This record gives sequence, structure tokens and C-alpha cells, in this order.
Amino acid sequence: MGDLGRARAVLRRSAHAPEANRRRARRQVQTAKVGLGERGPVWWADGAPDYNRHMAVNTPYREWYQGLKLAV
Repeated sequence: MGDLGRARAVLRRSAHAPEANRRRARRQVQTAKVGLGERGPVWWADGAPDYNRHMAVNTPYREWYQGLKLAV
């Protein structure tokens, strides 16, 4: 189980715990989510080009795509 799963388990177990324990558990969940990139600075506003809606062969990922073993 990863950090987020452990933090969520602690939060579930703290349902009837004092409020200070629940706040600590919520901070652990927040910290884990930020670490995973679920919260915090957004990655899509980093100024990198957006290749959404482009065929892979028409992007800088061409060589990677051509190296894939795709089932036909």
C-alpha cells in the first residue's frame, strides 16, 4: 500500500478520534496527494506544447510510437 492508501486508512480509523487527530490525518492525505501530483501546482500550465489531438507520428513522440509492438 502506498502513502495515500495508508493516509486514507488512518483517516478512516480516526472517525471517532479527537479533532486534532482527524486534522493530522487529513494533512497526511493532503501531503500524499500533493506528492502524487493530484494537488498542488498544475502540470498543464507549464508552457510545454500541447500535443493533444495530434497523431503520435506527427509529434516529438514519433520514434517512441514507432518502436511500440502493436497488435494488429
